[in-house]
Amino acid sequence: MKNQDIGVHGTQAFEACMEVGKLLTSKLDLKEILKLIVLKVSQLIQAENWSLMLKDEETGEISFDIVVGVEEKLVMGIRLPKGEGIAGRVIETGEPIILQNVEDDRNFFRRVDEITGFRTRSIICVPLKTQGKVLGVLEVINVKDTSDFQSRYLPILTALSDYAAIAIQNSYHCDRVRRLSVIDEYTGLYNARFLYQYLENQIKNDPDHEKKLAIIFVDIDNFKKIVDTYGHISGSQVLKEVGQTMSACIRKKDILVKYGGDEYVLIFPDVNRQQAIVSVEKILERIRESSYLSNETIPVHLTASFGIAIYPEDAVTPKDILIKADQILYSVKRSTKNGYGAAG
Repeated sequence: MKNQDIGVHGTQAFEACMEVGKLLTSKLDLKEILKLIVLKVSQLIQAENWSLMLKDEETGEISFDIVVGVEEKLVMGIRLPKGEGIAGRVIETGEPIILQNVEDDRNFFRRVDEITGFRTRSIICVPLKTQGKVLGVLEVINVKDTSDFQSRYLPILTALSDYAAIAIQNSYHCDRVRRLSVIDEYTGLYNARFLYQYLENQIKNDPDHEKKLAIIFVDIDNFKKIVDTYGHISGSQVLKEVGQTMSACIRKKDILVKYGGDEYVLIFPDVNRQQAIVSVEKILERIRESSYLSNETIPVHLTASFGIAIYPEDAVTPKDILIKADQILYSVKRSTKNGYGAAG
């Protein structure tokens, strides 16, 4: 019964693939699918540690996403630099590596063992690859018997890795579609749909009105004159550049929305009225001193008007707080322009 001792046989492998395949067609929860895949690998292949690592598309760094056999909190913050370790090499080559003794390979990344106290002796590392693109790796650490792993276990591990890659790719596509639905096509900023969803979610989850949100309507002064002078395409470019100016002035957790026409909405979480005013003054000054359409013979200099309202002091519903900020904005537009107003 050697096959049973090793923990894999054809029926188990087939059933694992069937279960994962069904989940792929019925669920969009990436974490749930990946957890099942790693769990199936741990049931089919006797070892001490099983993990799934993903590549950051922007930086190329590799991080742990699912771990079995080691306490998650020990490894979840670890990021391997691009190309580092056995995982990094597999991601770069797209080919699996079976390493019976890690001491034989100078690429072995020892910092994970140093942090966790785990001792890695052998590594089986398989790429998560779809359409020629490697998205991450599936690792099995300290396999009981690596002598015939390639012929006996590698096919099922590769099949489950392919399922993982498909799930990841599907999730990326869904995220892109969702993102496109809430992004303004001209400026790349969030759009009004996102604004309404965000405010509904924030206020719905704040029944006691304990949160602080500053809602600021922004309108470019005399924008029609810019369009009449430079044309609609250049006008759209100005809107994009003004968005970039404001984005450079706000915190990471702040939100900038392209609302409509030449209007924007800023949301500052966790600030009071005076803090919001200080931030608006900074943005207003940056807009005043900036040049737009710098490729034109005469670059554009412009100003903007701001209307500030604070949740929950000024209103407690998404509709009312937006109306309040908008009313204050148009009070500024009717009087001085090139400034701000605040409720209260």
